Amino acid sequence: MKKIIVLILFTFCLWIINFTLPAMALDTQNGAEVFSVHCAGCHINGGNIIRRGKNLKKNSLKKYGMDSLEAITNIVTNGKNNMSAYKERLTTEEIQNVAAYVLEQAEKNWK
Repeated sequence: MKKIIVLILFTFCLWIINFTLPAMALDTQNGAEVFSVHCAGCHINGGNIIRRGKNLKKNSLKKYGMDSLEAITNIVTNGKNNMSAYKERLTTEEIQNVAAYVLEQAEKNWK
């Protein structure tokens, strides 16, 4: 009886993982497209043509507390200093996707 319960729970967990994670996953391909159109002008290859030290490289993101999806989403949405706000130009989904793309690229050192 215990084995049947464990099997049912295991099957249920696999079912949840297979059918819920793709729906919650962020679309970094779309994020790359959004980045290319809206961000690359100032942040080509993760750099920053306006303020050199405030780039999108992993070390800089960490140094300035921008190394989380929430932090990047917030700054893209609301802007800060020279960084423009995009809440009027991009959807919430596009902002989340571009934030996920930035984190993904920072982990790859923008290569």
